[in-house]
Amino acid sequence: MSVERGLDHAVPPTALPRKLAEILRPELASLSDEIVDEIRGSIPAYARPLDGPYGRSIRAGVQYAITLFVAQIADPRVSKEQSLEVHHRLGQNEMREGRSLDTLQSAYRVGARVSWRRIMRVGRRAGLSSAVMSQLADAMLAFMDELASVALDGYLEAKARTAGALDTWRRRLLGVLLEVPAAPPKAIAELAQLTGWGVPEQASPVAVKSPLNGRARRHATFDSDVLAELDSAEPCIVVPGAVTGARLATLEAALPDCRLAVGPCVPLANLADSLRWARRALVLADRGRIPAQRVIRAEGHLAALLVHSDGALTELLRARLFAPLAEMTDKQQDRLLETLRAWLDSQANVVEIAERLQVHPQTVRYRMRQLQATFGDLLRDPAARFEMELVLRAAGDDQLRPELPWPPPLARASVVPASRRPTPLEDSPSRR
Repeated sequence: MSVERGLDHAVPPTALPRKLAEILRPELASLSDEIVDEIRGSIPAYARPLDGPYGRSIRAGVQYAITLFVAQIADPRVSKEQSLEVHHRLGQNEMREGRSLDTLQSAYRVGARVSWRRIMRVGRRAGLSSAVMSQLADAMLAFMDELASVALDGYLEAKARTAGALDTWRRRLLGVLLEVPAAPPKAIAELAQLTGWGVPEQASPVAVKSPLNGRARRHATFDSDVLAELDSAEPCIVVPGAVTGARLATLEAALPDCRLAVGPCVPLANLADSLRWARRALVLADRGRIPAQRVIRAEGHLAALLVHSDGALTELLRARLFAPLAEMTDKQQDRLLETLRAWLDSQANVVEIAERLQVHPQTVRYRMRQLQATFGDLLRDPAARFEMELVLRAAGDDQLRPELPWPPPLARASVVPASRRPTPLEDSPSRR
């Protein structure tokens, strides 16, 4: 398709007094902003922030349109080529963004309405006659119709070149569902209607981990109501409602070499959070913090996800709590922290602690005296005990000591004075 038809067939504003250009030109900047704001406010599909290349193309289309209209009043011979190309590309971009023809045409209707509203105000202020206002209205509406026609050409051209138009819209819908903050329900409903996707009250995201040195199968076959994006660095799927056993079986069959993490079933507004938890579950499985199963249900590991949600903050808390151990050797620290964790887990039952650690009860009592001397009243403080248990659980069994330098600057003030520190720890004779 060609853009040549463009404004060559528009009603040229040659009969309009050229002084109108001088009257209208000061309005251009504020009118452009007003049109963009009205489009975003009245059409849900444009409600998201217009940042980046896409937003710039929308604003450029509006600015070129109104600037050209005024320029044609001043000089009917002004070149239209650049504006035609801008609106042709705008139509192509709308197709690639997965928007509908109705949405595109609605945007031009909004632009015409806002422009005419402003022209009426300016015309009354300038004392224009009704005859001139009528001519101006005809010229402006014809101009906007022709721009919409050029954009339509671009839209249809892009559609003709895109074999997977439906797939484009489905991927666009998936992206909208996962936007933060959540997209307006009307924007979701519009895209869902285009793709034939029934909008559920709740849905479940599934994070996909491709095999080592491999990729998820781009053309994997899913149920028709499943939305998938497998080409991104972090592939994911959205399933309406809960992921049942039967549904899970189809996902595993479609992605036989991938690990799947199923996020909790949540309202659509919370899908992005649920997917974030599912992706975090994959990371924890890789690190050995939760079982590395073929299918991980994040809902079964909510406490682990919470504890590991901010590693830097956990490290800072760990360094502050355990600063009194700063000058001990690694071996001494490990023994005390191992005993402290067993003490917290067994609610101070010496016999149970001895069984957990496979040491004599007398050794446990000796170590507990060292803990008491090291941490003092903190061991009797419920809040401090909770923080200690949280940090120790976040560390896991393979790393009880902090990863940060000991003691970090914020922890120095909490280091126990030398006069209160215990002598270097050695196990009681019963251990040996």
